Amino acid sequence: MDFFEELRDPSSPIRGALTLLLLLLVLLVVVCGCIAAYIDYRMMHPVSTGTSLTPEDLLGHISLVQYTAPGLGSRDGWFFPGLRGAPVLILCHGYGWQRGDVVTLATTLEENQYNVFVFDFSGHGKSPGSTTFGPRETNEVLTAIAVMAQRTDVDRTRIGLWGANVGGYAALAAAAADRRVAAVVVDSVYDDPLEFFTEELDREGYGSMPVIGWMARFGFRMVELPYRGQPRLSARLGALSKTPKLFIELRDNLVLAQSTLRLFNAAPEPREQWVMPQASYMAMTNDEKRTYDNAVLTFFLRTLPPVPARPR
Repeated sequence: MDFFEELRDPSSPIRGALTLLLLLLVLLVVVCGCIAAYIDYRMMHPVSTGTSLTPEDLLGHISLVQYTAPGLGSRDGWFFPGLRGAPVLILCHGYGWQRGDVVTLATTLEENQYNVFVFDFSGHGKSPGSTTFGPRETNEVLTAIAVMAQRTDVDRTRIGLWGANVGGYAALAAAAADRRVAAVVVDSVYDDPLEFFTEELDREGYGSMPVIGWMARFGFRMVELPYRGQPRLSARLGALSKTPKLFIELRDNLVLAQSTLRLFNAAPEPREQWVMPQASYMAMTNDEKRTYDNAVLTFFLRTLPPVPARPR
């Protein structure tokens, strides 16, 4: 008998109850799937605050750099000029941030003779699109490296990277892929994008919903299919055997602190570790940011000085 005919005129009370139960189950799966799809969309399109700042609003001679990112269209970033011929440090902001949020760090580095470049990842600030929690962002960092390497006022063979969470993943992956990266600092980094997606899912409270949480993670994996052939970040660290690396652990986020520690332990020398009690650069006070910025600066001054040491 046809399903809908059976639903209209069940042949027995038990069969009618089972038919109704099946219908409710299908409806529940559809509703959960829709909720999970909405969660995936919301997380991969974080609320973008943008910024009203322009290069003219900032002190110094900051310039707007316009370029094209393959497959993403036109992009722009801010270039903070330091000493001519000095290395350029590319700052890769975190999830839900934008380039204006790392201006204080950029300024600290610029004041110490470094050239600095900041930009917005896709789905953040003024860049349209969505985040992939690392894989596509890696390509965006590699594009930024290529753009900076075309300049004649920087040392194109000595490029430094700094990144936090999503930006940290992208910075470390880009450093492993491009030999022009001579030093890298990562903050709250992770081995697999699903780790950070799950952490954000739990932080938003969706991880406590077993069915919806599983569906959201499954949906994220489907979106990530184009990048599934990429090895985990820990498998790429061997390419950084000669690159100085600083891993920053922020202890208030235990999950990311542990993942950062695991990557630190898996990384070859030269490597350094620094631990802070805070949870996020965005949540730090001005004094805490000053301490953090100075730690990053000190690492770069030691491993990637603005003026290379002359051979004896």
